[in-house]
Amino acid sequence: MRKLLLITAILCTGLISAQTNKTVKSGEKFVYAASYNMSGLMTQLAQVTMETETVKTSKNTLLHLNCEARTFSKWDTFFKIRDSYESYVNPVTLKPSLYKRDILEGTFTKKEKYIFKGNTIECTLKRKNMAESKSAFQIGPNTSDVVSTIYLLRNIDFSKMKPGQIKSFTVVFDQKEMGVSAKYMGTETVNAGNLGKKLCYKVSIGAKTNKLRGTDKNIIYLTADAAKVPALIQFSIPVGTGQMTLTNATGL
Repeated sequence: MRKLLLITAILCTGLISAQTNKTVKSGEKFVYAASYNMSGLMTQLAQVTMETETVKTSKNTLLHLNCEARTFSKWDTFFKIRDSYESYVNPVTLKPSLYKRDILEGTFTKKEKYIFKGNTIECTLKRKNMAESKSAFQIGPNTSDVVSTIYLLRNIDFSKMKPGQIKSFTVVFDQKEMGVSAKYMGTETVNAGNLGKKLCYKVSIGAKTNKLRGTDKNIIYLTADAAKVPALIQFSIPVGTGQMTLTNATGL
């Protein structure tokens, strides 16, 4: 599950360029059931929640993007997960100012904070039984963290794209930039939880990483409407296959 939000961001993020946010609103809440293929059966193991809210500092008004992953209680004794990913972004451009990651998976813990300053990220890192460390590294002008990139995707106008068209973008994770390609594959109707059956844009994701496997096996379905809600995410990774299915969406 430590890779789940990275996979989600890779699957949910493509075609990124300078743009104005016309889609993401404060007060949104999306709830997903995360499942893995266990012995041939897709088994629900965890809940993933994505929420947005407006926050004000002494200098700025920001949009707080919060993602949390938690195993269902019956799985906690097997492998307990309590992951939190947060990004504070400009509400107009969705450009991040601060990214925080707090991981608890079994006995593994990790806390990470990125402060974005132009093309530099100042990073603070704390792992279990290790001293806190600080560092800085360079990024490109359009690089985003894994949370803000999920929301950037929803501002892409897929209606102007042709099936087979490929775009490229960059995401930063574990203090490294990763190039990812997104291939638009047309539309398909899927179940979108309380939103009912929805026509969705279908996007296949490829990346130069060992975290994803297969050709056109990692797919994101976004509702083909003004909100572009991620309705279904299918992924193939070295340890198997899985999916995130939308169960409830509010605040649209």
